[in-house]
Amino acid sequence: MEQTNNMTTNSTLICVPIMADTLDQMLIHMNSAKSCGADVVEIRFDSLKGSGTHEDIKTLVESCPVPMVFTYRPKWEGGWYDGDEPSRLEAIRVAMELGAHHIDVELKAVDEFKELTRGDKPTKCKLIVSSHNYQSTPSLEDLKSLVARIQSTGADIVKIATMAEDITDVARIFQVTAQCQVPIISMAMGERGLISRLLSPKYGGYLTFATLGRGKESAPGQPTIEDLLDEFNFRQIGPDTKVFGIIGKPVGHSKSPMLYNKAFRSIGFNGVYVHMLVDNVKKFFETYSSSDYAGFTCTIPHKEVVVQCCDEVDPVAKVTSGVQDGSNGSPLAGRLFVVIGAGGAGKALAYGAKEKGARIVIANRTYDRARELAEKFGGKALSLADLNTYNPEDGMILANTTSVGMQPNIDETPISKEALKSYALVFDAVYTPKITKLLREAGECGALIVTGVEMFIGQAYGQYERFTGLPAPKELFREIMANY
Repeated sequence: MEQTNNMTTNSTLICVPIMADTLDQMLIHMNSAKSCGADVVEIRFDSLKGSGTHEDIKTLVESCPVPMVFTYRPKWEGGWYDGDEPSRLEAIRVAMELGAHHIDVELKAVDEFKELTRGDKPTKCKLIVSSHNYQSTPSLEDLKSLVARIQSTGADIVKIATMAEDITDVARIFQVTAQCQVPIISMAMGERGLISRLLSPKYGGYLTFATLGRGKESAPGQPTIEDLLDEFNFRQIGPDTKVFGIIGKPVGHSKSPMLYNKAFRSIGFNGVYVHMLVDNVKKFFETYSSSDYAGFTCTIPHKEVVVQCCDEVDPVAKVTSGVQDGSNGSPLAGRLFVVIGAGGAGKALAYGAKEKGARIVIANRTYDRARELAEKFGGKALSLADLNTYNPEDGMILANTTSVGMQPNIDETPISKEALKSYALVFDAVYTPKITKLLREAGECGALIVTGVEMFIGQAYGQYERFTGLPAPKELFREIMANY
């Protein structure tokens, strides 16, 4: 894959939803949105405590520092407004007449709204006709029918929002977005639908929503505007952008997008790396099989299953029955090497340690899986409970390859502090947080500790080169991870 330097700004707008209890708070948030880089703000008038007045609408329209979408969402469509319909529609009409750039009217209410306005609308005001499904994402045929229905209302802009029950649902959203003959705002809500928001410019979406900060989402799955611009290079995403990603469950904690996207941006490489919450690996690969989806990293719990989906498998991965993350070598000959976890990463580390002459012990929550892996490497098996009393010699090496201790469960550890006194070196594959409870307690016991960042960076070098065909920016990778 060749390096490109012709990165341009796409035309997809970033819209920040403004929700607040008071008018003054809304005014503050509008200006904050502009300073953060928003192109548009969505005034969620239904979020005001008490009934907003027409004078409030006038103040908001006249004070807005960027183009506005005026939305007055009723409870029956996922909003907060619980009053009578004529009053709600009249408020939207007032916003339109006062100069709002966009008004959002629900598909179920648009006929009544058009009767109220007799079809009259200022030329500069764009009518968004919206439909929200908080339960599921319909079939492609039903989505196309829905888009056609919205278009038939005379909408200037179509808006559809569905709930992603599986990441493959998003592919249908992308298809209707790319084929729509009028401007369209489209998204699949929830964490599984995140890529529908991040990749909106690739498929020609009119705008995408991003919040001022975490906890200020107007719908499930919205990223922050800071993440959109700084972590995902949103302005540089276009139709030809190659998509890379980390597939796993959970996956939102991963720092891989931050790492790769900063590297892509530093050389003008036309790619984006995203989080992908995947439930079924086989179904995922069957759905996202085009050349636009150019490379993936795999994490817990799919490392072993993903091998079955590969046309070619590295010989080492065949031996370990899992895609290898990679690790730094060390003089292990004759040392007792205890691996916690019998998944793909555990197998890879056990294989690497065995190759360097270590004696292998596998500890796992399910003893049978520990025994199966231990037999493969001529080692010993333990249940996780037995690990706390296992101390045949001092100076052992411990490697945790499970997710125990990973955010948000940072107070968990797979082994007691007392048992750690038998180990000279302790490694934890978890890197969020950088210093886990396991590593902190191991250090307090006098052991040398190695963070998961070392493995993370090590495997990133090879992956980056495979993804891009370019040398890995090793110094940049280390600089990024040193600052996180």
